[in-house]
Amino acid sequence: MKVVSVIKRVPEEIKTRLRNNFEQVEFHFCHGMKEGRALLAEADVLITYGEDVTLDVIGEAVKLKWIMVLSAGMDKLPFEEIEKRNIVVTNVRGIHGKPMAEYALSMILQVYRQAKDLINSEHNHEWNRSVTIREINGQTMVLLGTGSIAQETARIAQAFQIKTIGVSKSGKAKDYFDETLPVDRLEEALPQADLVIAVLPSTRETEYLIKEDHFQLMPDHAVFLNMGRGDLVASDVILKAVRNGQISHAVLDVFEEEPLPEDHPFWEEKNITMTPHSSGKSPQYIPRGFDLFEQNLQSFLNQDRNMKNLIDPKRGY
Repeated sequence: MKVVSVIKRVPEEIKTRLRNNFEQVEFHFCHGMKEGRALLAEADVLITYGEDVTLDVIGEAVKLKWIMVLSAGMDKLPFEEIEKRNIVVTNVRGIHGKPMAEYALSMILQVYRQAKDLINSEHNHEWNRSVTIREINGQTMVLLGTGSIAQETARIAQAFQIKTIGVSKSGKAKDYFDETLPVDRLEEALPQADLVIAVLPSTRETEYLIKEDHFQLMPDHAVFLNMGRGDLVASDVILKAVRNGQISHAVLDVFEEEPLPEDHPFWEEKNITMTPHSSGKSPQYIPRGFDLFEQNLQSFLNQDRNMKNLIDPKRGY
């Protein structure tokens, strides 16, 4: 069996461990798809971030049986062809919880503690004690999504005595949420929200789910943070909500177009904080991803297919 990884900069200790633990497997660690493409025809397993898996790639990988995606987002994959070929797809859902929860809380704190103004004052050598500070303690957080990332965010939020309301397709109760609601009751949750945290994947159901009416339901002091996918809400809707004072601040890690163009109006808005799709970055990301791959490889070799994070190609997640 041949495994081809197109993940750049895989640590040597991970490569060594895999080769020692699976002597019957031939591993090829390539520096990106450009280098790995020559090996696709013989690959039984492909490890990738997913965005480089095109129809052409699937066509060249004639022996491919399994795609391990070292990402949670699956919206770029050609699922129709994958389903036709009966290729197994798994991802690393669950490993983003810790870094993304830390991101969410750090961004909320910088808004509530007015970090931008304080840093500007420091830069200008100003002793400015007039900055308005708020506490996140005792606020209400509405999380769009109740998966592992949202649960970890809610867990940390509860340490600040924040009330947590989760909104999901089913509304099923989950750990660390004081309350959960189905998505068709989202309008009940938003008026309560001091903080709205979006952690939804990109699917047909979530595409442009949040509209202008939803921002109008939020209190004007609310902070909206999106670290899920950029097509949850249109850019012009966010811009209007901020400029019209429907919300006090937007924190955005994902966008309709990435990278964000240099002339995009978001750059000029004081009450929009932007980060370059980096909420899930962590020095532990690749090690955690390959730990999960190793568990799944054992199941795959045993042909029990009791694999974690199996993706349904019909739904795309």
